[in-house]
Amino acid sequence: MSNSSSITHFLLLPFTGTRQLQLLHFWLFLAIYLAALLGNGLIITTIAWEHHLHTPMYFFLMNLALLDLGAISTTVPTSMANALWDMRDMSYAGCAAQVFLFVFFLGAECALLTIMSYNRYVAICRPLHYETFLGSRVCVHLAAAAWASGALNALLHTANTFSLPFCQGNALDQFFCEIPQILKLSCSTSYLREAWLLVLSVCLVFVCFVFMVVSYVQIFRAVLRIPSQQGRHKAFATCLPHLAVVSLFLSTSFFAYLKPSSISSPPLDLVVAVLYSVVPPAVNPFIYSLRNQELKAALSKLITG
Repeated sequence: MSNSSSITHFLLLPFTGTRQLQLLHFWLFLAIYLAALLGNGLIITTIAWEHHLHTPMYFFLMNLALLDLGAISTTVPTSMANALWDMRDMSYAGCAAQVFLFVFFLGAECALLTIMSYNRYVAICRPLHYETFLGSRVCVHLAAAAWASGALNALLHTANTFSLPFCQGNALDQFFCEIPQILKLSCSTSYLREAWLLVLSVCLVFVCFVFMVVSYVQIFRAVLRIPSQQGRHKAFATCLPHLAVVSLFLSTSFFAYLKPSSISSPPLDLVVAVLYSVVPPAVNPFIYSLRNQELKAALSKLITG
C-alpha cells in the first residue's frame, strides 16, 4: 500500500450542508443505531443464556447478529460524529480499516445467509437427515468458513484498492469509504484489476442468492403440502420476510457496486448505500425474531428473571 500518492486523508460527503438537517441526520442515525444495538444485543444475550436455544438455527442467528452489529458499527458511528461536529475528514489508515471491516462483515453475512437458507431447507424438507447434515461440529465449521471467507475477501479488496495511486483529489461522494467511490480517484489503469475483482465477488454473491432462492422454492413447495392452513401461514409468514430482507440487501449491493457511472449521482449513491449498509442490520433482529415465539418466550424469561 505504498502507492498512496500524497493523500493522507479523504473527505466524506455530508448528507446535507444545512446545520439543522445535519443534526436531523445525527438523531435519525442514532435512533437506527440504538435499535440495531438493542435488537442484535438481545438476540445474542438470549441465545447465549438460554440453553434450549443452543441449536443450529439459533447458533447461525447469533452469528448473524454479531455480523450485523459489526457492519453497522463500522459506518454509522463515524457518520454520526461527522454530522454532529460538522466534519468530513477520514484518515488514510482509517479509510483502509473501514473498507476492510465493512467488506469483511458484508461478505461473511452473505455467506452466512446462504448457510441459513440451507439450514431451513434441511429442517423442513429433510427433517430425518437434519442431525446427519447439520451436527454441531458441521455447524461450527460452516460458521467458521463464513467468517474466514469474509476475511479473505476483505483482505483482497483492501489490498487491491489501496495499492492504487490516487490523483483525482481526495473527496468521496459517499458518507463512508466505499470501494467504487475510491476507485474514481485512481489515475492508473491498475484500477481495472480491482474492478474485475469486484465483478467476480458480485458474481459469487449472485450464485449465493440463486442458491437461497432455490432453497426457499423447495421450502415453499414442502410448505404447500402441509394440510394445516395455520401451519402454511406460519411458514410463509416466517420465510417471506427473510427473503424480502435478503433481496433488498443483495439487490442494492449489486446496484451500488455494478451501476454504470452514467447513472451515478451523489443523492442516489447515498440512498442506495443506506439501503444496503444501514437498513438490513437494523431490521434483521425484528424480522428474524418478532415472529419466533420460542425466542420471544426466552427473551421474556430473561427480562423478567
